[in-house]
Amino acid sequence: MSILEVENLKKSFGSLEVLKQISFDVNKNDVIAVIGPSGSGKSTMLRSLVQLEEIDGGSISVNGEYMVKGGAYSKPQQVKQIISKMGMVFQHFNLFPHLTVRENLELAPKLLKQGTVAENRALSMELLEKVGLSDKADVLPAKLSGGQKQRVAIARALMRKPDILLFDEPTSALDPELTGEVLRVMKDLAKEHMTMIVVTHEMEFAKDVASKVIFMDNGEIIESGNPRDVLTTPKMERTKTFLHRTLSR
Repeated sequence: MSILEVENLKKSFGSLEVLKQISFDVNKNDVIAVIGPSGSGKSTMLRSLVQLEEIDGGSISVNGEYMVKGGAYSKPQQVKQIISKMGMVFQHFNLFPHLTVRENLELAPKLLKQGTVAENRALSMELLEKVGLSDKADVLPAKLSGGQKQRVAIARALMRKPDILLFDEPTSALDPELTGEVLRVMKDLAKEHMTMIVVTHEMEFAKDVASKVIFMDNGEIIESGNPRDVLTTPKMERTKTFLHRTLSR
């Protein structure tokens, strides 16, 4: 059974139709790379999975439980419970500047009364070790590079032990050197069989790490499938045009 099922997702901002009948599913351990030009609806689609955008139609279910079905959301408590199974990593880190790295990780479990102080401390240090930042636990975010901030954001998303991790262009605000250190962490997570959906412009990452690529344009899924098929021998003209422009830069 799919861990995530998305069916006929629709979203408009006024008269602008941003998502048009978006449907796909994600199996456990999948790494889905979502590619496409700016303004194609990729981020809106991703944000709708955790109700940062409310959809106008369609269905989203996680592990067989519906967050929204036929455009109607489940009860708030059930929606909250389903969203808790997903972690989100944003383009611009969204760390709290007045909290140390460790405090940023431990804030959500503390507010939600999940785990003891000792358990959360042990987990935060374990995750900082995983992303190579255990020596930065007591540092404020202002003292970190962009790549370090993004690695902290990944560790923070892992604190709630999500079934699925969502990444919204996690390297687009970073220079190439810092991009590499973030992508290494994401590749390690893929090797550990973390289920991930990654909106990205990193074509090499999509080709080497993803189990499936989805190409979106103008609010629609134009093409999806095996990364090497989609990225090297795409069937659709719009995919070919996008890849030619992207890869020739």
